[in-house]
Amino acid sequence: MATISMLMLLGLSSCVLAPQGTTEEQANLNEAAPPFEAPPDLRQLPPLPAPADWRDVLRRAFLTNGEVKSAYFEWKAALADINVVATWPNSNVAVSFSYLFSAGNVKSWDRTSISGGFDPSVPLRLPVKVQAAGKVALETAREAGERFRAAKFDIQRRVLLAYLDLALTEEKIRIERDNLAVLKLLADSAAYRAQTGGPLQDLLKAQIAAQLARNELSNLEASAASERGALNGLLARDGTAPLELPPTLPAPRPVAADDARLLAVAVDQNPELAGLAHQVTGRKDALELARLAYLPDIIPSAGITGSISQALGAMIMLPTTLPAIRGAIDEAAALQRSSEAVARQTRRDRAASFVADLYLMRNAERQTEFYRQTVVPATRQLLTTSRQEYAAGAVTFADLIDSERTYISVRLMVAESRIDRERRLAELEALAGVDIEMLGQPRLPGMPPASTPPSP
Repeated sequence: MATISMLMLLGLSSCVLAPQGTTEEQANLNEAAPPFEAPPDLRQLPPLPAPADWRDVLRRAFLTNGEVKSAYFEWKAALADINVVATWPNSNVAVSFSYLFSAGNVKSWDRTSISGGFDPSVPLRLPVKVQAAGKVALETAREAGERFRAAKFDIQRRVLLAYLDLALTEEKIRIERDNLAVLKLLADSAAYRAQTGGPLQDLLKAQIAAQLARNELSNLEASAASERGALNGLLARDGTAPLELPPTLPAPRPVAADDARLLAVAVDQNPELAGLAHQVTGRKDALELARLAYLPDIIPSAGITGSISQALGAMIMLPTTLPAIRGAIDEAAALQRSSEAVARQTRRDRAASFVADLYLMRNAERQTEFYRQTVVPATRQLLTTSRQEYAAGAVTFADLIDSERTYISVRLMVAESRIDRERRLAELEALAGVDIEMLGQPRLPGMPPASTPPSP
């Protein structure tokens, strides 16, 4: 009877043979949890200010994006699976009772048989096998955690690019409005000249230039409306909702680390590569688990028949399906090598992309500075001189219009190079797996995932 009680106690007091690192991964999950655990109907989203800068829209996107939230719960489910596969004993206790009906003069207790053991349909796995399964589950959870981080950086990149596109279009609208205002003044001047005997061609050219500028302004406003709707969609807002941006282009975000430092840590924290690294480790553990299938499983049992007999036994599950075991080992080994090959190639690809984006970002910085220091002052001087000489009759109206167009083109090039620099920076953040404020700083062991969404 005592033996049966011990079996029942063992089955009812199962524990989790969690591998080392489970507590740290749970802490990482708990730190990221607050924005996602509240029911949608109870979440208080912060109002979007007007005007909204890139930080405001990014904060809103983190709190509302369904892809990031889905990745969080996939991570949570994967971490919970450790309790599923690493619980030991892994089989339920089965208790049986029988009573012998006999005409003999036998006590009722001696006619009673009670037996207990583990469910014979679920072999009791050796603790070493359960521990190995827990290691596989932990690496799967870590991989899911990196997918969550990858989803965060993907939505960050997409929101920043959409914001920058809209900011650039609105800057083009401001430039085109300035251009249109100047062309109206030129048209008024040409009309006055035509009334006093001046060439009618100047008036026609001014009117055509103003009409073309008005048409371009309408095209830009339509593009801005479309881009505003796309950005609203990323923020879980109605596509037609008002979204006001600051009246100037966003200021360049500073990069504290130099190029050598950036290249040295280019993809060390890339979430995709980190996920692949955990996949490789998990498949190594899976290979070890497959090899442990050669060890037999044991199903202990015990029983009594009144005061007549007590029995203790065990069923040994011999690993006789050797071809299946060898096949599982070969499969696990092949999957491990496949993951290693993908990880190597992905690292090379991401490193090359990082280098390319870094060079393009630095070129955009150089180009912006060149425009500001050299081209913009020269074209501004050209426009001023052309206006003065046209008033004096020294140049034609076509020359004046051409100078105006050159000045507008240069302003557009400056805006485009500034935005291109910020776009490349957003790409670098996604590739490096850290925010620009931490770019170039190594991730410390046990450090929670970078750039977790802020709490509401």
